Amino acid sequence: MKVKNLLLVIFAFAAVSVSAQTKKKKLLTATATATSPDLPRPKLVVGIVVDQMRWDYLYRYYDRYQSNGFKRLLNEGFSCENTQVDYIPTFTAPGHSCIYTGSVPAINGMAGNDFTIQATGKTMYCTQDTTVQTVGSTGPVGKMSPRNLLTTTVTDELKLATNFRSKVIGIALKDRGGILPGGHTADAAYWFDDKTGNWITSTYYMKDLPQWVKDFNNQKLAETYLKTDWTPLYPINTYIQSAPDDNKYEGKFKGMDTPTLPVKTSALYKGNLGLIRSTPYGNTITVDLAVAAINAEQLGQHNVTDFLAVSLSTPDYIGHQFGVNAVEIEDTYLRLDRELASFLTYLDAKVGKGNYTIFLTADHGAAHNTAFLNDHNIPAGVWDDAATLKDLNKYLEDKYNEKRVVLNLGNYQVNLNYAAIRTEKLNEEAIKQDCIDFLQKLPDVAFAVDMSKAQTTNIPEQLRSRIINGYNIKNSGVIQIILEPAWFVGHPTADLGPTGTTHGTWNPYDNHIPLVFMGWGIQHGSATRETHMTDIAPTVAALLHIQAPNGSIGQPISEVLKK
Repeated sequence: MKVKNLLLVIFAFAAVSVSAQTKKKKLLTATATATSPDLPRPKLVVGIVVDQMRWDYLYRYYDRYQSNGFKRLLNEGFSCENTQVDYIPTFTAPGHSCIYTGSVPAINGMAGNDFTIQATGKTMYCTQDTTVQTVGSTGPVGKMSPRNLLTTTVTDELKLATNFRSKVIGIALKDRGGILPGGHTADAAYWFDDKTGNWITSTYYMKDLPQWVKDFNNQKLAETYLKTDWTPLYPINTYIQSAPDDNKYEGKFKGMDTPTLPVKTSALYKGNLGLIRSTPYGNTITVDLAVAAINAEQLGQHNVTDFLAVSLSTPDYIGHQFGVNAVEIEDTYLRLDRELASFLTYLDAKVGKGNYTIFLTADHGAAHNTAFLNDHNIPAGVWDDAATLKDLNKYLEDKYNEKRVVLNLGNYQVNLNYAAIRTEKLNEEAIKQDCIDFLQKLPDVAFAVDMSKAQTTNIPEQLRSRIINGYNIKNSGVIQIILEPAWFVGHPTADLGPTGTTHGTWNPYDNHIPLVFMGWGIQHGSATRETHMTDIAPTVAALLHIQAPNGSIGQPISEVLKK
């Protein structure tokens, strides 16, 4: 009996020992490589931000998309159909920052592309950094860095989680589109220099361009593409989702008589390689550099996850010039569809289908041209902020005997002249109320809201939360101006508003963005419940099993992730 009990004890001890050894072996395997079966992660994450892409562009041209571009993302991936921007104003820098930080201007500091520092009254560009130098060109075009961003990004958190072994690279024609997604710890961010046609960076990242970037620049692709002209992919009469090609709502290229296709870029670009920004070739050359970066930096070939952040800036330039109903916009998205298809096929071959995760979203949308809406009996208009500023300051001068009480109305906000207010010992609260009273009487203003009292102001909750989220006490004005629906900043000429379009408001046309995930770890499907721009970074963090960015207020979108 004693022998039998002894044997049972020995067998039990052996079983526990084997189990412990097995667990220890699994633990060692899991810590050896981040792509091991015990802690699986994708080899590469690719974030694509299409600048000024309205959500409805996914479907407006759907019938003309080929099977391997936008349709592949939708048919293989997961689409969040009701993704909303959490704040106002809706501009490029706040959008890119929010996507990658999961945060809002109130926390991450990105109150606009340009914003007024309240303590000094000086204007700051979002990525401006006078402590660094241009690399790859000359002049101030490269004096940029992410230092004005106050929080981490999901790309920073990936770096921290892998002890900085992951590679992170940001690429965009716009400096802010490449810099802000890459975060503070990116290996590199590259942006386009109009003067030379080269891709450049700053000494924040490196002292000299890598040889592969120099070789890429030496191809002179900007000139090559512009020499081929911009001709429509299909006969003009097939662009039935767009207004007639020659109309009064669109802006012309300098040197052209009409705002129509084809555009003889070969004749227009001389001395202005920046013209490529306003043609679909801006997307092409950006994707070209993304492919070159993957090849040269061996992204997706390491034992840890790498991250490539790509912003396609061109749709924003074309949208501003032509508006959302233009043949040029339709042609741009049909061409972008082809670019995406080619890029996804490349990733399948280079990284391996199922080995990478990709998401596509936008930093903001865009409004219909106001004159276009008026001509179709839809209320709309433009707000002349310059004239309003002049009239408002005259009103305040008559009352306070101070000529410039308000510095500017940038970002749809009242920025006060605190230097004058302090010197003349004026009452700030009284001035704010005077501004509100003046603005509320304007026919194009729906609400003028004291930022510090937004929580108790009698406005719809959706507006209240966006005002609060967008208000950074150091970088935002003290009053938020909300225009009537379909109104935006512009300078009307005669009975016609500005050509093209813009963005920046809370309305669905600016606020409702596409969000599609595809690839490793992603479920197939869609959701129509409300999701938020702030949810993107936490979702990517959950996918990678890393910490969310340190200012994130979003939540992982659980339906997106495979269980």
